[in-house]
Amino acid sequence: MNSSIDKMLGEYFCKPMAETAARRKLRLLFVGAHPDDADLFCGGTAIRFIEAGHEVRFLSLTDGSAGHQRQSGAVLARRRYEETQRVAGFLGLSYQVWDNQDANLEASKQNRNRLIQFIREYQPTLIITHRPNDYHTDHRQTSILLQDAAFLLGVPNVCPLIPPLTSSPVILYARDFFKKPYPFRADVIVDITAVYKKKLQALALHESQFFEWLPYIEKHKDSPPKGAAERLAWIDRHWGFISDTRQFGELLSARLPPAIRAGIVQTEAFEICEYGGRMDRDISQEVFPFGLYIEGTPGAGEA
Repeated sequence: MNSSIDKMLGEYFCKPMAETAARRKLRLLFVGAHPDDADLFCGGTAIRFIEAGHEVRFLSLTDGSAGHQRQSGAVLARRRYEETQRVAGFLGLSYQVWDNQDANLEASKQNRNRLIQFIREYQPTLIITHRPNDYHTDHRQTSILLQDAAFLLGVPNVCPLIPPLTSSPVILYARDFFKKPYPFRADVIVDITAVYKKKLQALALHESQFFEWLPYIEKHKDSPPKGAAERLAWIDRHWGFISDTRQFGELLSARLPPAIRAGIVQTEAFEICEYGGRMDRDISQEVFPFGLYIEGTPGAGEA
């Protein structure tokens, strides 16, 4: 998608998407703990990559078999997997789910080596995952696994049957709202306004999660509606804060002309992980052609 906002953004912060896409096909990998994590935290960005002609893979390190009030085990795991495949077909991406038991993920050598091999085979340009300080044990373990794998991706004697990477992929953390030991910092902001409805539609395909489990565990007072349009509005009402741009209002206004800023309503934001490949303004133009790279002093862009 090559919108007028993208063209204007290119004049200020990044090269136009068509120019970048002509150079090489990018690969985006989201490593999440559960089926639906990638969709929630990175769905809009994934859609933008796909619409620009790039390739996207979502990877869930657990089977999602714990997150339900009535179902569990293999039955729930199968249902969660089938939901991911509906999302894969809808968005045009690959969605893989590993067989680690939900709520029991460990940052083990076995899982680390499996992740190293997976990343080496796919050779992503960009990897997005959870931050290591997070409410859910599986999210934390996922982040630690990727951090532990980051350097070893290029070490030939680790997992020697698969050639090591010759360059490190850029690694980013998805936005969260936890404050300790330090709050999330927005180093890259992606405008997903034009694809936000499609992101909601993808989330709605995770029926067991967004219309059954989350209303139960979050104790929502309003029950999920039945109609398709009403369900999208319901997800937006309860989970739209993940894409809420108001928190970055001053940050965007300080860097964008008013005409551009006014058109940015929904965003996804990411923080640079120092263990991955180097990320600066020039590199961001290549690996994140439609992301607004935030330059400034440490702490700039804190949520």
